[in-house]
Amino acid sequence: MAAVCCGLLLIGPALATAATSSAAHAQAQHEERSRGMVVSAEKLYTLATPRAVAAELGAAGFGGDTVRHGVVAYRLVYRTVDAYGRPTTASGLFVLPLNSEGRLRAVSFAHGTGSHKDDSPSMRRGEFVSAPVIAHAAAGAAGVAPDYLGMGKGPGLHPWMDIGSETTASLDMLRAARAFAPRTGHVLEREVMVTGFSQGASATLGLGRALEAGEDRWFRLGALAPVSGAYDFGGAELPALLEGRLEPKSSVLYAAYTLVAFNRLHHIYDSPGEVFQAPYDSSVEALFDGTHTGEQLLRGTPGALDELLTEHGREMLAHPTGALAAALRTTDAVCTDWAPRAPVRLYMATGDEQAVTANTEHCQAALIRNGVDAPVVDLGDVDYLGSRHLGSNVAAASAIVRWFGELRTQ
Repeated sequence: MAAVCCGLLLIGPALATAATSSAAHAQAQHEERSRGMVVSAEKLYTLATPRAVAAELGAAGFGGDTVRHGVVAYRLVYRTVDAYGRPTTASGLFVLPLNSEGRLRAVSFAHGTGSHKDDSPSMRRGEFVSAPVIAHAAAGAAGVAPDYLGMGKGPGLHPWMDIGSETTASLDMLRAARAFAPRTGHVLEREVMVTGFSQGASATLGLGRALEAGEDRWFRLGALAPVSGAYDFGGAELPALLEGRLEPKSSVLYAAYTLVAFNRLHHIYDSPGEVFQAPYDSSVEALFDGTHTGEQLLRGTPGALDELLTEHGREMLAHPTGALAAALRTTDAVCTDWAPRAPVRLYMATGDEQAVTANTEHCQAALIRNGVDAPVVDLGDVDYLGSRHLGSNVAAASAIVRWFGELRTQ
């Protein structure tokens, strides 16, 4: 009896462990297969003629010289994973050219930083965050733009500058667009062109890296065109911010967002008072909850870093250690740890007051070391609402539409 008993004791846990492992594996496979599944699709608007599209782009400050089609826009809500790999949903903008061929090449556009959930492509019609997507669709491509996690219709808080979740949200938005396209009479080709601005420039490289690593069975990378990114966030952007080489108010907002967003994922401080001076220690975290507008952020933060950060907060950004240093190494690897085989162009504007151009220089140097020809395109003296940084997005939109078109004819 003892032998039988003991045998049962040995076999029972083994069977239970095997069953648990099998169930977990099956669940993981199910979750992986469901990534990119369309939860809902909503038709947002139609710009029926090229003239209507050009007028819409012009109202947003963008050029209409590449417009050839009217467009129709949809908001897709789709299944993806959060920053910890857990199932969640996100939303994005899908824009198709009217009177176009059934087979379309996709262009993925990753937008820049916003504070409110509505500062995302599927929530803003014909404005700064959605105009580049519309421009690519009006030139004959399928425009695909993730809102990112926690933005648009996505639940929870946005994990800002988290390359991993920006990549998965972007890749799964492409999958959702591919799944939805046949409902409109279209099929997405395998080759996808990838572009993005500011925060989205790093997301662009993250998505390109994932595509070339074969993380999707269908899509493959056609070209990369990031614009004005903080690719070397820890090595170039934060030092410029702390040394006063960037626009002061932007520096305050980026410093605050860096500490708040990275703390949410990596626990780099125990209390806001460790890094933020009073009275901001009691209010700054709430400003980045996705419900506050950019205007509210401007009013709710000081005009200078010395009024925002404690000595410890400044030291943490100047000399990152521990979890923050590890997180920044991941963020800063977008240009250094791979060698794109697809064509690459890095777009920037000299005198950028928000993303110091050393970011682009460092990215190009890293790519060259890895054997990649990555020419830098200086967009010149560009301006949007008094900002060269924002102006680079406007100027780059038409330039990238034309370059992607040239590559298609080669």
